[in-house]
Amino acid sequence: MAMLSGKIILVTGGASGIGEAAAKLFASEGASVVVADMSEESGVSTCRDIEDSGGTCHFVRTNVTVDAEVRNLVSETVRKFGRLDGAFNNAGVEQSWRRLHELDEGEWHRVLDINLTGIFLCMKHEIAAMLSNKAGSIVNTSSSFGQTAVPYSSDYTASKHGVLGLSRAAACDYAKDGIRVNALMPGLTRTPMGDRVPELPELHAMFSNFLGILPMARLAEPREIAQGAAWLLSDAASFVTGIGLPVDGGYLTV
Repeated sequence: MAMLSGKIILVTGGASGIGEAAAKLFASEGASVVVADMSEESGVSTCRDIEDSGGTCHFVRTNVTVDAEVRNLVSETVRKFGRLDGAFNNAGVEQSWRRLHELDEGEWHRVLDINLTGIFLCMKHEIAAMLSNKAGSIVNTSSSFGQTAVPYSSDYTASKHGVLGLSRAAACDYAKDGIRVNALMPGLTRTPMGDRVPELPELHAMFSNFLGILPMARLAEPREIAQGAAWLLSDAASFVTGIGLPVDGGYLTV
């Protein structure tokens, strides 16, 4: 039987990168998938690819920083499919690429609002829907930098540390309700977001050094990250909650 057979799973940031790979993987593993993203064109394209491959997909345009839109996303999922079994809260944005003293308040809030507050809002409404079934699994995208730090990334690093802590706290709150909450900690991955590193010599030197010390010495493919999320969402991980799962090619071992 497919890993996610019969499950209803929501994916935020599902129009590109890790989210797109995850939506397609979940569908291939038997799930009915709801893709949420700000990009309607790319989100609809993801769903079309899934449907062309025989899967089931529904797109809902959603800004995860707006409570009413997240509430609508979850309500639309339940209206269309009858329940919500799992969620991969993956929508996120890269850092502002400045040192802390150079960040302005708007840049700080932009990264924290999307990467951390967005996940809080998603969990708030997803958990409310799952409580009626006394079952569910949530995976939130943190980062290997949610446990370490890198230069020029205080906003991103703070947000991803926050996702890890928020996931653990929610896992404690809802374990007895049958709802599991875990964080995924991807390493450097070949995605559009990963390609948007500014043309600053010190940044490119930094990332080249990462690949030099990384045990696997390569970037991850989005599907490799998605495999970790699929396992955490599946019944195979039924006794796993409150963890941060590194899928980082060994980065956190060095």
